[in-house]
Amino acid sequence: MSRRTRKAASASGAARPTVTVCRGCCCGTPAQVPHLDHEAQLNDLRTRLAGVAMVRRTDCLDACERANVIVIQPSAEGRRAGGRPVWLGEVNSPGAAADITAWVKNGGPGLAEAPDILDLYTFSPSRRVRHELDD
Repeated sequence: MSRRTRKAASASGAARPTVTVCRGCCCGTPAQVPHLDHEAQLNDLRTRLAGVAMVRRTDCLDACERANVIVIQPSAEGRRAGGRPVWLGEVNSPGAAADITAWVKNGGPGLAEAPDILDLYTFSPSRRVRHELDD
C-alpha cells in the first residue's frame, strides 16, 4: 500500500479489512492456473464482501510460485487487537474463496479465528515483499 493510499485509508477510518488479490504476471493467468476462472473469483470476492471489506486487485505480489495469492489485511480495529496481514497462496478453488469470505465477514485478522482449512494456504512472504505491501 502506498503512503498516499494509506493516508486515504486512515482518513476514512480504515474500518474494514482489505483483501488484496494478485492478478499480475502469474496469478490470475490461465497459463499458471488453467482450471480457474480468475475474473469470476475476483468478482465473487467483490460481490460477497461488498460493504464488509475493500477488495482490490494488484499486478504482482512477487510470490508467483504460490499463484493465486491473496492477502487479508486487518481493519484498524483488527490491527489494534493484534491482527497482522495474512498471506494465502494457491487459492485456486471456489471453496478456498468461500472460506476467506466467511472469515472476513466474521471480522478477519485480529477479530476472528481463520477457518482451520486456511492453514493449508497460509505462508510467510519474504521481508522485502511484506515491507512493500505495508508501505
